[in-house]
Amino acid sequence: MPEASERFLCIASYEKGQDFLRQCAELGVKPLLLTLDKLRDADWPREAVEEVVTMPPGLNREQILNTVSWLARGRRFDRIIALDEFDLETAAQIREHMRIPGMGITTSAYYRDKLAMRVSAKESGFLVPEFCRVLNYDELREFMARVPAPWLLKPRSEASALGIRRIEESEQLWRALDDLGDRQTYFLLEQFVPGDIFHVDSIVSKSQVLFSVVHQYGRPPLQVMHEGGVFTTRTVDRGSRDWMELTALNGGLAPSLGMVRGVTHAEFIKAHADGRYYFLEIAARVGGAFISDLVEVSTGVNLWREWARIEVAWLRGQDYLPPGTRTDYAGSVLCLAQTADPDTSAFDAPEIVVRLKKHHHAGLIMCSSKPERVQHLLERYSAQFARQFLASMPPPEKPTN
Repeated sequence: MPEASERFLCIASYEKGQDFLRQCAELGVKPLLLTLDKLRDADWPREAVEEVVTMPPGLNREQILNTVSWLARGRRFDRIIALDEFDLETAAQIREHMRIPGMGITTSAYYRDKLAMRVSAKESGFLVPEFCRVLNYDELREFMARVPAPWLLKPRSEASALGIRRIEESEQLWRALDDLGDRQTYFLLEQFVPGDIFHVDSIVSKSQVLFSVVHQYGRPPLQVMHEGGVFTTRTVDRGSRDWMELTALNGGLAPSLGMVRGVTHAEFIKAHADGRYYFLEIAARVGGAFISDLVEVSTGVNLWREWARIEVAWLRGQDYLPPGTRTDYAGSVLCLAQTADPDTSAFDAPEIVVRLKKHHHAGLIMCSSKPERVQHLLERYSAQFARQFLASMPPPEKPTN
């Protein structure tokens, strides 16, 4: 007789999602983890995982599909979960091949392909910076004649600010496209809009945003990635225009792009020129750079665990009920450090609730009932971090674990 166990196949190219795996196990679902050989001995919750299966790096999607198909000969997978953004399209392909419910290839493009998500968001009525696909050269010439420089040349399927180039004039673009060769169509050209960058992290169930929280970056991630410096983000004042308008915009964004259930990390820019909010990008994942920890500190909501609860409830035909939340304010300060294990003990404000542990990084998360107190601490500590810890290195061409 076929087995009655409930089982998720969780795919992770990077070390993340431990709380998702733990929550699955606590709810009685067996998570099987498929990851890379180099992560075989990573800090996975072994007590929660049925099995850790590893594969060599560089496999194409067909090879990964063959690996999963081989695994499925002796196991039944009820759901396929991409714990990392870079596995989203692979997971969608596996679902469609095996006819397992979940986000398919077309919808996944709206959460991985920056061109697809911009086209769809614009069609749905969201403000988007002017953009142009890198395909037809006459279109590019018309775009550059109409939209003043500078522009951003962006990879369509990278995360965050990875691989983005700032273009100051047309000849610089043509030389960049020469360098890219046949890869150039995997990029888009976009208007550079100076402004304040916000991120909204959400829980979606049955095509409705049931929970969201708005945070504002200190310096834009693009600037931190390319120029170095200290990364900060903080909860926005819940009574502010920023909170109310971005919450409303985000409430319609994920459903308009086809999200039925899961978690999202969306970014918007409030333009200095006109004060309006422009859509930048959205991902069907938990935010990186310890943003999930920040959300949990300010609201009490663990996005990884809630994501697992949504998936299990759907599998069992049950309604997902969002958790109760707090309304505190949190902020994080993080930078690349010169030493392997920087000592942050000299930072002793009572609002500090988490000291982040990551090799060659210094980081703190603080929490208060007052947003202005968090902002004050971030401004003070980011300056001290820059003096005491900050190391610099060229921006990575690929994401690092």
